[in-house]
Amino acid sequence: MAGRIEDYALVGDLETAALIGTDGSVDWWCAPRFDSPACLAGLLGDPGHGRWILAPVGAGRCTRRSYRGDTLVLDTFWESLSGTVRVTDFMPPRSPLEGAPRIVRVVEGITGQVAMRGELRVRFHHGSIVPWTRSVDRRTVASVAGPDAAYLSCAPGTEPVVTPDRTTVDFAVAAGQRAVFVLGWRPSHAAAPPTPSPAELDATLVRTLAFWNDWAAALRYEGPAREAVLRSLLTLKALTYAPTGGVVAAATASLPESLGGERNWDYRFCWLRDSTFTLSCLLRGGFRREALAWMNWLLRAVAGDPADLQPVYGVEGQRRLPETYADWLPGYEDSRPVRFGNAAVDQFQLDIYGEVLNTVYSAVRSGIALDPAAWALVAALLEYLGERWPEPDEGIWEVRGPRRHFVHSKVMAWVAADRAVRLARVAGLRGSVGRWQRLRHELHAEICARGWSEEQQTFTQYYGSREVDATALLIPRLGFLPADDPRVLGTVKAMERLDEHGFLRRYGDVRDGGTHDLDDLGGTEGSFVACTFWYADALAATGRPDEARTVFERVLSIRNDVGLLAEEWDPVAGRQLGNTPQALSHVALVNTAFTLYGTRRHDRAAPRPLAVA
Repeated sequence: MAGRIEDYALVGDLETAALIGTDGSVDWWCAPRFDSPACLAGLLGDPGHGRWILAPVGAGRCTRRSYRGDTLVLDTFWESLSGTVRVTDFMPPRSPLEGAPRIVRVVEGITGQVAMRGELRVRFHHGSIVPWTRSVDRRTVASVAGPDAAYLSCAPGTEPVVTPDRTTVDFAVAAGQRAVFVLGWRPSHAAAPPTPSPAELDATLVRTLAFWNDWAAALRYEGPAREAVLRSLLTLKALTYAPTGGVVAAATASLPESLGGERNWDYRFCWLRDSTFTLSCLLRGGFRREALAWMNWLLRAVAGDPADLQPVYGVEGQRRLPETYADWLPGYEDSRPVRFGNAAVDQFQLDIYGEVLNTVYSAVRSGIALDPAAWALVAALLEYLGERWPEPDEGIWEVRGPRRHFVHSKVMAWVAADRAVRLARVAGLRGSVGRWQRLRHELHAEICARGWSEEQQTFTQYYGSREVDATALLIPRLGFLPADDPRVLGTVKAMERLDEHGFLRRYGDVRDGGTHDLDDLGGTEGSFVACTFWYADALAATGRPDEARTVFERVLSIRNDVGLLAEEWDPVAGRQLGNTPQALSHVALVNTAFTLYGTRRHDRAAPRPLAVA
């Protein structure tokens, strides 16, 4: 059985990533890209679905582990009566000379002598295909099936034992000794990689450490929880597909929002809903190059007919992400079905037009220049939105039930019109300003009339609903109403209905058990990490900074031992839920830190008001 979600650390090469448990097992790795089929999929099943464990014989959970400085190089230690050993895991960022993914694992004896065991079971296509595995030479093992090949290079003196379904290696390390193992993926038609020398691997580690340390040095935040902010930004960088600039929502697929339930989605793609938050996070942190790359990915992905705009795209902007079921996988802790691909691509989500326009507006405000084609795209999106905004949609939470008039979707339509009015002065589109101003006014009036409940003193989830939704916390941030408006204050107060032991659900009144009534999937889910950060933002904006800091610090406390956050948190069971690490959770952490503390230590006493994103 796979470990708890919080047991996993992430290593990556800016094109894909791997998850490594506290037991030394790589239980998830997709190659060659984030959205490629997994060749180690034990996370969603058992070791027979693919894993690579490297640990002391008979050992379980490690003694301790941490990233080495401000990098994505992971050090894991086991201490025992016989001695202490360290395993260092990393994935070198790819270069033109080495364009294939590799996981490098360095075993070092620290004290005494420790008996080690390694076991590799490669399973292509999400754990369903057992490859033909054979020895290439005394130190190299090849696993081949169809278009995929994996090559394991073993340290000198550690001859692997190959059987049809696995490769094992037994060896011992004494103090001062090292053994290095490399697992790489290549197309099966390509030549086998050369066996790297110890000197080459040492140089690769030095370059990888230098890459991450140099990147992290650009951070301009110096407030409280700086380590958490930097680790979140490093995680966001690790979830970036470097060739295009796209940022995946998470490195994993089908980790459940409730254990044993059906809410298991593939998050290895790029969502428009996250675009403004991500851009703001990168710009605030000082990472302008990444912000520009993300912006360019966004514009390429959404280019075309505005009617074809969809909520989610692939890392290269691809539009077809067919959702399939992997019935051969039992799922994480028996959470079925296991899904790959995402049917949300076919949903109508009104809010994404506002997300795109808001992202463009934020980029222009920061000095990012747009070409005439981008301005034309903005105008086309607004024209289309002007026709479609009165329609119901599936909303930001992508409910798999009837379409509704979600309040957040209408607010984001207002955001699109508002940002278009502001952008028109820059783009020279003055001929359309009057129409967009009228649209903005019409939307504002309807939302305040139909989305506000005088009886409950809060904005509701959708027109006619009695439910509240955490997205309403974004109303002051988006500039729809000022933070001191009584309707904002009432809405923030109403969020107590979503509070579960200090954390917020997306929706679903906890007094009623937090059940869902929006779709036919049933069940509940954990509290939503990003929504809890939004609550801290709203508390700060409405004059409750001490409470905001308390909420912020509470969420920081649920990060795992290496600073990672999944999508959700179960405050009763005390464990993480959902796909991991979740980009939106880490983006929200960074944005809240800047909201509460600014960029310098002397800003601590007075949280900055939330500006329009």
